[in-house]
Amino acid sequence: MNPTSASAQTFRAIDVIRKKRDGGELSRDEIDYLVNSYTRGDIPDYQVSAWLMAVVLRGMTRAETASLTDAMLHSGEVLNLSSLAARKVDKHSTGGVGDKTSLVLAPLAAAAGVAVPMISGRGLGHTGGTLDKLEAIPGFNVNLPVAQFRRVLEACGCAMIGQTAEIAPADRKLYALRDVTGTVESPYLICASIMSKKLAEGIDALVLDVKTGSGAFMKGEKDAAFLAELMVETGERMGKKVVALITDMDQPLGRMIGNALEVVEVVEVLRGEGPEDLRQLCIELAGWMLHLGGVADEVEDGKTQSEKLIASGKGLDRFRQMVELQGGDPRVVDDAKKLPQARHTTIVSSPKNGYLASLQCEQVGTACVILGGGRERKEDSVDPAVGIVLHKKVGDAVSVGETLATIHYNAETRAARAQQLLEASYQIADLPVREKRPLIHRVIGKSGEKN
Repeated sequence: MNPTSASAQTFRAIDVIRKKRDGGELSRDEIDYLVNSYTRGDIPDYQVSAWLMAVVLRGMTRAETASLTDAMLHSGEVLNLSSLAARKVDKHSTGGVGDKTSLVLAPLAAAAGVAVPMISGRGLGHTGGTLDKLEAIPGFNVNLPVAQFRRVLEACGCAMIGQTAEIAPADRKLYALRDVTGTVESPYLICASIMSKKLAEGIDALVLDVKTGSGAFMKGEKDAAFLAELMVETGERMGKKVVALITDMDQPLGRMIGNALEVVEVVEVLRGEGPEDLRQLCIELAGWMLHLGGVADEVEDGKTQSEKLIASGKGLDRFRQMVELQGGDPRVVDDAKKLPQARHTTIVSSPKNGYLASLQCEQVGTACVILGGGRERKEDSVDPAVGIVLHKKVGDAVSVGETLATIHYNAETRAARAQQLLEASYQIADLPVREKRPLIHRVIGKSGEKN
């Protein structure tokens, strides 16, 4: 933890709040004082709530954002993975529906010779969480202590766990407060929260997948790009290589939504199969991970290597190895029936002939949560078996009575609510969609440079 400097001892929380309220720029010492004092319990929630609201209303400079990230990062343990010879690279997504790319990317990059220490989160709102997907694999342990996390990394090059009590405790405390004080949406606070956790992993580089569209937290591309630029610059200020891809979340990624179902689709992609959009995004993100990880001179070379690792089966072998090392049943790779199965299915049919013009992505995610695939309250448990399989995506032709989606469910009342929401999320037009939104909107690299 950062020691409180002699000058910081003289600060008062009310003065720091007033300065930010009035639009002033806080010094590094002032931010350190506030974060460290709050983490220790020396400043009450109500004063930090006032400061958070001042940040929401007044914003932060790039220097303040970097200082806040650094203070949160050093509020707890920063992993030292220098014993691993390979470069350490992680990937983070801002959240979407059907986004299971992490489960493909960690073993794929590891098979290429990059170390991937991935500390992930659970589902938030209508979006799925990597930890919930992993826990759909019987026995898979996402709560490894740091020493065991390191052993798995050394053995297979990738490990995927949840945030430990030692990593960025300031973030856990501040996030809980933001969640109940209407201060979640600030891009500066989002940036500090994400980057403090990711940089605590001891990584050398980070690939960011910033979602935009109806199923993303950042619905507008302008807001998504601003957050991406902020995170790239913050990471660079802290000596890391960072790139951000702005990617589409106007419809779900892939065809399967729901924890066990998404594991099935991950295995399909690692076999060289699976839906085109998911395969394309995984290859693109893997290309960047291999490039920043120093095993590919160019991104295109990284993409080619990734495709070869899938074709040879080495990516899938590495996934199987990681599952086994983390206590999971490796037989799920070869037999999907070893994963949790819903007891019932029902279908959503097309009410007319035409073309699928749009699919309200957030509503699809919410339908999965209603089925039990996510949490409506923090204390809810997740049913890993339930979910939705999409048979039609935007642009596809549909006929009256044709199956648009299959709902996998365990509770009738939940299925009825989910079906109603899912039916309302489809818009069918008489004419084909003129132009599909691109999957990858743009890339924001060094110093906010756009490609």
